[in-house]
Amino acid sequence: MGNLKTGFVHTVFFWLKEKGNEDHKKQLHAGLLKLSEIAEIGVAYVGQPANTNREVIDTTYDFSITFIFETAEKQDIYQDHADHHAFIAACSMLWEKVQVYDAC
Repeated sequence: MGNLKTGFVHTVFFWLKEKGNEDHKKQLHAGLLKLSEIAEIGVAYVGQPANTNREVIDTTYDFSITFIFETAEKQDIYQDHADHHAFIAACSMLWEKVQVYDAC
C-alpha cells in the first residue's frame, strides 16, 4: 500500500446543454483549466470521457474534474474561493447537469 494517499477528493462531471456547440465546449474547458489553478488544490485533473467501452462506464458526460486537496478544510476554502464563484457565474449557463462526488 505504498501508493495509498489521504486527503479530500472532489470529482465533478459536467453535461453540456448543447453537446454539438464547439464554442461552448471550448469555453467550459477553458473555465475548468482556469479553475484548476486555485492554490488550495493539491492535484488537478481536467478531462473528457476516455475511449473505453465497458458496461459499467458512463461516457455520457462532456467534462470532468478531479481535484485532490490535502485536507477537507482546503476544499472548504476552494468552495468559497472568488475564482470558484467566478467560474460558476461565467460557465453555469453552459451545462444542463452537474454531478459531484466527494470522498475522504
